[in-house]
Amino acid sequence: MNLTRSLIFELLRFALTVIFSIVALLTFPLSSIRRYQIITLWSHWITFLAKYICGIRYRVQGLENIPDNPCVILSKHQSAWETFAFQTIFPPQVWVLKKSLLFVPFFGWGLAMMNPIAIDRSSGPRALKQMLTQGKNRLKNGWYIIVFPEGTRIAPGQRGKYQIGGAWLSARLQSDIVPVAHNAGEFWPKNALLKKPGTITVTIGKPIKTAHQSPADLIQQVEEWIETTMPNSTE
Repeated sequence: MNLTRSLIFELLRFALTVIFSIVALLTFPLSSIRRYQIITLWSHWITFLAKYICGIRYRVQGLENIPDNPCVILSKHQSAWETFAFQTIFPPQVWVLKKSLLFVPFFGWGLAMMNPIAIDRSSGPRALKQMLTQGKNRLKNGWYIIVFPEGTRIAPGQRGKYQIGGAWLSARLQSDIVPVAHNAGEFWPKNALLKKPGTITVTIGKPIKTAHQSPADLIQQVEEWIETTMPNSTE
């Protein structure tokens, strides 16, 4: 039964992705916030389908910890789930991501219309300069910035290397860091067709002040908080 539901869900997800990628391209003349509002309807639809077809629900702890002013959010990355569900949880946001993702058919087209900070990791210092310049611009214009410090999806129970880039960006921008832990990978595993019904727990930590702290100290605090806060499955 789970396999059948997962297949139906993936077919609908693919169809919606194609439709919204075309819609996204048509939003090009609009303001960035208006484009965001239209394109993220896709995220709400996918979250809805995941709930009612696959039985994947979620609960959020710590919503009160999200600052009113834009900040940098450093999150655990386990699943494809958070790439759309975070758009239903957090205020308007941009993502720091690999530039190559923008060239993925359909999905990348829509992503490009959402004002991401797309970097070429192989370009070294130039990528950092780009991230800083664009990050400053995004925060100034009211966008929250989401970074996955491990850089890729990590299976539940495992820990990737926490890269310093997000902490460095926060320190340079003098922006608070909000850490986020979740267990989405237990229900929506990486590269797996089969989805498991259950309730994902997303835990949002208190803001970490960056003043007078080095990026190395900041990323260590983020890693310790996330890894000690990781929730267990609830169903």
